[in-house]
Amino acid sequence: MSRRRLRPDEVELWRKVADTTHKLHPDRKVTDLPLPKPKPVKTPRAPVERFALGERVNGPVRMHDLSPGIRDHVAAAPLQMDKKTFGRLKRGKLVPEGKLDLHGMTMDQAHPALTRFILSAQASGKRLVLVVTGKGKHRDDGGPIPTRLGVLRHNVPQWLAQPPLAQAVLQISEAHLKHGGGGAYYVYLRRTR
Repeated sequence: MSRRRLRPDEVELWRKVADTTHKLHPDRKVTDLPLPKPKPVKTPRAPVERFALGERVNGPVRMHDLSPGIRDHVAAAPLQMDKKTFGRLKRGKLVPEGKLDLHGMTMDQAHPALTRFILSAQASGKRLVLVVTGKGKHRDDGGPIPTRLGVLRHNVPQWLAQPPLAQAVLQISEAHLKHGGGGAYYVYLRRTR
C-alpha cells in the first residue's frame, strides 16, 4: 500500500499537536516530517547472447548433472544422533573404532564386505566406524550417457540405507579431511539392545 502525501491543513494540525507535547528525550534532534522513501532505481538487464545454429560455445562447456551430488544427499539427511556428538564428529574430534577400505574392489566384492563389516562392528559394540571408498577415477569417455565419478562413493550410502544395514546404522556423514574427506564416510552405529 502506498502512502499518500499530507495536505497542508493536515501538516498544520500536526504542528499544533507537536507544539503542545513535551519531549521524552530533549537531547534528540527533531525533524518536522519523516522523509519519503527513495524510489528504487531499476537496473537495465544484461543483453542476451544470441548464437547461430552450428556456432561453437565460448567459454567452458558445462556438463549436465540432473541429480544432486552424493555430498549434498548425505548432508541433507536428517540428524538422527546427538547434536553435540555430531558436531565433534564433523570436526574430526572422534576417532573411528574400525576401518574398512574398499579401494580396488568391484561393486560385487564391496557390498558383501560392507555388510559383513558393519554387522560385525555393531555386534562387537563399536559406535563409530570409517568406510573408505575413494573419490573415484574420471572415466567419462564422452558418450551420450554420462558416467558418475566414484561408483562405490555413490553406492555405499544407498547400501547403508537398505536392509539389513539400515537397522544397524544411525547416521552417515562425510569424513573429516584427516580421515579421508570426500573419499570416506563416518558410519555411526546404533547400540545393540
